[in-house]
Amino acid sequence: MASGRSDTLSKVVCPAHPEANLIEDYHAGDLICPECGLVVGDRVIDVGSEWRTFSNEKANSDPSRVGAAENPLLNGGDLSTIIGRGTGDASFSESGAPKYQNRRPTNTSDRALINAFREINNMADRINLPRTIVDRANNLFKQVHDGKTLKGRSNDAIASACLYIACRQEGVPRTFKEICAVSKISKKEIGRCFKLMLKALETSVDLITTGDFMSRFCSNLGLPLSVQKAATHIACEAVKVDIVPGRSPISVAAAAIYMASQASEDKRTQKEIGDIAGVADVTIRQSYKLMYPRAAELFPADFKFFTPIDQLPQS
Repeated sequence: MASGRSDTLSKVVCPAHPEANLIEDYHAGDLICPECGLVVGDRVIDVGSEWRTFSNEKANSDPSRVGAAENPLLNGGDLSTIIGRGTGDASFSESGAPKYQNRRPTNTSDRALINAFREINNMADRINLPRTIVDRANNLFKQVHDGKTLKGRSNDAIASACLYIACRQEGVPRTFKEICAVSKISKKEIGRCFKLMLKALETSVDLITTGDFMSRFCSNLGLPLSVQKAATHIACEAVKVDIVPGRSPISVAAAAIYMASQASEDKRTQKEIGDIAGVADVTIRQSYKLMYPRAAELFPADFKFFTPIDQLPQS
């Protein structure tokens, strides 16, 4: 192996052609001069893929990498090695016992974290939540797990509460019923863990407003943008003038959607809206009755009525 005159120690070059760009033979691991064919360096390490990959095969796996991606939330960064079972004679001693064994199996703490992360990911997939929310929920679970502040609570219940808080903190809140629908835990238990976590982590979440659910509910109901805008305006005005005191934002949003749809050409029943919003027909009816007497004040000025206000249902 030779080097040039000016940078003897820093660069590998051909002694006869120092300006030539060397060619790397990945198969043989050699550095070859393209001018004279001299093998300047050998035993070069190949940093490429271990085998060819094809985009239409196993879309969820990456054969160019050995092992799973590093997970910083696990102890040791999940950098562990598992020795496979031996098949040859050299793998066993004279007594037949295996010579090489796994000295450090996955500990209980990491196993609990892996199971919780898997549960959070599965729940998020069922309600189409983005990866940013999953990552935030994983971080919240890691903080609770390391702090050991919720001892005695089910890990599944804590994972569900973490996903609920992550949705609230990321500005895309989901209702307790929506989280409960994709979880194995009751709504009551998720609510308890939610309150305990806020206290334990000393964190907070923004208050839920009617606008947080309006676009999603209207989209799931197949309502046009004009009805969505009218429902948003109705709900905001109802809250502003304090027509619906003590009512949850979800029930107010559902009642506003019902009022706006009944005044438009695209009408929806209380049952249809209740199924999407996750509230009972009676709850929508009670909020609607409070809003109906002042309906004329709640609609936006530019709304085009298909059904006049005096012909809207009274309940």
